[in-house]
Amino acid sequence: MKIDLHIHSTCSDGAFSVEEIFQEAKTRNIDLLSLTDHDSIDCQERAIAVARQYGISYITGVELNVAFLYLDKSISLDFLGYQCDIGNQELRSELRLMREHREERARQILEKLNAEFDKEGVERFTESDLDNIQAKVDGTFGRPHIANYLIEKGIVRDKQEAFDKYLVKCNVPKYPLSLAEASWLVRNAGGILVHAHPNDPHGTSLVTITRDLSEQMNIIEEYMLEYIDGIECWHSRHDERTTAHYIGFAKKHSLVMTGGSDCHQKPILLGTLDIPDWVAEQFRRNDNLI
Repeated sequence: MKIDLHIHSTCSDGAFSVEEIFQEAKTRNIDLLSLTDHDSIDCQERAIAVARQYGISYITGVELNVAFLYLDKSISLDFLGYQCDIGNQELRSELRLMREHREERARQILEKLNAEFDKEGVERFTESDLDNIQAKVDGTFGRPHIANYLIEKGIVRDKQEAFDKYLVKCNVPKYPLSLAEASWLVRNAGGILVHAHPNDPHGTSLVTITRDLSEQMNIIEEYMLEYIDGIECWHSRHDERTTAHYIGFAKKHSLVMTGGSDCHQKPILLGTLDIPDWVAEQFRRNDNLI
């Protein structure tokens, strides 16, 4: 059985549409998947319908960015919400506010970019440039879309250079969603909250605080356990040691264990992780598979 419970579509920063993801999933013989777009459930209704067309089991999903307060410092972490009722009004309302904040954040980032451009003699971005970026967004507006535009304009060679040269220093804080708020939103919508890629060395993870796995687990025990229902043990940037540690931790605390490629389709990573069949059984027991 092939499982992938962490995939992004064009409803956030993925390169593939819902249909393209399921076409690829069918080609790769994936049996169970979940689309987990950043702060968006706009593609979920379509995903449910297409999953049925392809005969692929499906779990509704969303990835929420949380401002995690640790020792009086705000750390950006990601959490996955599964099995949510996509019609839940509180969840939809909060995600709408988050989307509006992203758009305003993008505008502020462009203002900071212009300040950098002025120093370098690069032509400033105008309202027309913002409109051009937004026109190519089929989902949630974020820094990757600005990076793509910087590449298109020939200002940088690739996304890595876009972030290294501009988008890190020109960043603006994300929507201040707390872990308690994220937990309430997901659970109130009938879902479960899973800590995403806790030891991702290149992403939004506890590595920001410490690379020591035991210290990471202590942080989860002390600050997160009352708010989360599971841990993403398998991830494309988790090594075997990380996965083994988090499986043991999840079993100790009776947490749901999930896994996914975190595929944004460049490169195509769908279904490349060896995730055991019993991960699906955790959801089947509650009759939550579509």
